[in-house]
Amino acid sequence: MSENETTLISTPDLLMPRWEEIDTVLLDMDGTLLDLHFDTHFWLEHVPVRYAEANNLPLEKAREQLIQRYRQAEGKLEWYCVDYWSDQLSLNIEVLKQEVDHLISLRPDVIRFLQSLANAGKHRILVTNAHGKSLSLKMRKTPLGDHLDAIITAHDIGLPKESDEFWGELQKKHAFSPDRTLLIDDSISVLLSAEKYGIKHLRAILQPNSKLEPDPHYRFIHVDRFTEILPITN
Repeated sequence: MSENETTLISTPDLLMPRWEEIDTVLLDMDGTLLDLHFDTHFWLEHVPVRYAEANNLPLEKAREQLIQRYRQAEGKLEWYCVDYWSDQLSLNIEVLKQEVDHLISLRPDVIRFLQSLANAGKHRILVTNAHGKSLSLKMRKTPLGDHLDAIITAHDIGLPKESDEFWGELQKKHAFSPDRTLLIDDSISVLLSAEKYGIKHLRAILQPNSKLEPDPHYRFIHVDRFTEILPITN
C-alpha cells in the first residue's frame, strides 16, 4: 500500500459520512458490530479440536482437512450455514458454538453508535450472512436486537452478500435508495458487490478481529471506532 493510499484511508474529513445524504444504514454483524474473534476462534481452533476428537485425528491433521473444506465453500451460502456444516462434519455445530459463546462480544461503542443513528432518524438494518441459528445465539448474548429496525440474513434472501444479485433482492424486502444508503462491512468482497449495485456510501472496518492486526484495503475508507463517525444531532 502506498503512503498516499494510507493517508486516504485515515483522513478524518473523509472518514465522516455525509449524514445529511443518508437515510438508511446497512450494518454487517460479524466483524462489524461484533468482534470477529469469536468466529475465528470457533472455526480455526474449537471445531478442529472437536473434529479431531470425533475422528481420532491429530489436531493439526484435523485443522488441515477442515481448512481445505472451508475453502471449497468460501463465498457460497453453504459456508455460513450451521446445518450444512453439522451435516458435512457430523458435528452439532449449534451446540459447539454454545460451548464458546462467552467469546461473543460487541465491538467498542456499538450501542452508542446505534442509538445515535436512531436519534438522527436513520433506518438501521442488520444485513448478515449469518445463519439463523448463529444469529439467534448472538442476539441472546448481546443487546443488539434492541437497537435495530430490521434484520435480514442471506438465508432469507437465498444468496450470500458477495453475490451481485443479493442487493436487488434485499431492496425488494426493504425498500431503500442506494444513493442515500450507507453500508458498513468488514468484507471487501461484500463492499465491492454493494458498490457495483450502486450503494453510494461505503465504509470498511479497520480491525474486525481485536486479537489480530488491522489489515486495511486501499479501496475503501476504514472505520476504527464508531465514535469517529457519530452523526451530529441537535
